[in-house]
Amino acid sequence: MFPASFGYFAARSLEEALELLTKHGEEAKLLAGGHSLIPAMKLRLASPRYLIDIGQVPGLSGVRVDGESLAIGALTVHADVASSEIVRQRLPGLAEAASVIGDAQVRNRGTIGGSAAHADPAADFPVILTALNASFILQSPSGKRTVGADNFFIDFYTTALKADEVLTEIRVPLPPSGAGTAYAKLGHPASGYIVVSAGVLVIRERSGRCASARVAVGGLGSGPFRAAATEAALKGQPLTPEVIVAAAAKAAEGSDPVDDLYASADYKRHMAVVYARRAIESGVRRAGG
Repeated sequence: MFPASFGYFAARSLEEALELLTKHGEEAKLLAGGHSLIPAMKLRLASPRYLIDIGQVPGLSGVRVDGESLAIGALTVHADVASSEIVRQRLPGLAEAASVIGDAQVRNRGTIGGSAAHADPAADFPVILTALNASFILQSPSGKRTVGADNFFIDFYTTALKADEVLTEIRVPLPPSGAGTAYAKLGHPASGYIVVSAGVLVIRERSGRCASARVAVGGLGSGPFRAAATEAALKGQPLTPEVIVAAAAKAAEGSDPVDDLYASADYKRHMAVVYARRAIESGVRRAGG
């Protein structure tokens, strides 16, 4: 499998990358870790005329606390997200998602920004980042803008990124005390891609009731699916096993999965319930429940 011919540029700064994007427009694609774009090019599913490699652009990797948010550079590789002490302590659900992506090679070369921008519906990061209410910092020649996860992932392999924009950073609000995050995944045994997964953020009141919850499910459509019925069933309720089971049973309500080579639509709906329950249970334990 060989890609179509293309031109190659290695940007040495963000400014140079933006200049190249402006010059070549929709004929160009950004290359970060390469573990999403290159396979698509080899299969001729993508045939950009130009590649703009941003892998050596300084200042676009690393994990740090900035105020009330965790700031993650777009070029941070999956393995660094998974092993970060800050992430493991404050957002264990994000570390869980990063640790089960692909194989060791993918985790050490693929980047969180590349995964988010590629928006593969079978990818892990879009699901957990939606559950955690992340926001995406997009840089263009005219300035920066911020897009929340609920508006960033639009459709199959489609995001809110414009042709002249670079995703530079992902910001995740740091949960308050009494909050728990978790990620649970049924992965395809060969590829590691999602069959069904669930990401959860649960905030627990001192009384033991659920103050709020965000539940995102992967594998049920063209992108992360917000399980609104499950969220509503949890809010204001005591986080008992019975409440969790009843809320998780609604995880696929309103979704429209399709049969594919991995699983039937009915199987995906059933497993969405199973994995939503597992993620919620884990999140509640971490919240102190």
